[in-house]
Amino acid sequence: MTKRFLRLAAAAAIAVGLSAPAGAQFRNEITHSVVPCQGNGPAVWIQVSGIEGSTGTMRIQLYPGTSADWLETGRWINRIEVPARAGSMQVCMPVPRPGNYAIAIRHDKNNNGRTDITSDGGGMSNNPSINIFNLGKPSIDKTRFSIGREVLPMSIRMRYL
Repeated sequence: MTKRFLRLAAAAAIAVGLSAPAGAQFRNEITHSVVPCQGNGPAVWIQVSGIEGSTGTMRIQLYPGTSADWLETGRWINRIEVPARAGSMQVCMPVPRPGNYAIAIRHDKNNNGRTDITSDGGGMSNNPSINIFNLGKPSIDKTRFSIGREVLPMSIRMRYL
């Protein structure tokens, strides 16, 4: 291989690395486990409240804390899906490393895999207000949080129309 090819390959690798948090791997579908929240972290121990009904699925997704990634299709880092339980439930979301992240939760009440705006519920880290002008997508500045190597407790309130 030529030196020029190696320089181009190195530049391409750096450019790809800059598009996501260092070492981030997207689209990890993981099984829910409380084990990461019983150790030193990093993990987020989420208390989800206001769940309307025990039908369907709760989908919890961890995103990088950047506006380019927030709520973009396929740009989530970890996804956990669990059966919905009316009222409240706890979910442990492992975090790959200390940094800035955001969490989005969707309650797919009829389990059809689509967002039904008139029946499904949603919630986000920091519980941003949702109104007619920003339905479903508050800015990353309102949902981003920082985590070190700890287990971070977080409360997320579900909202339904």
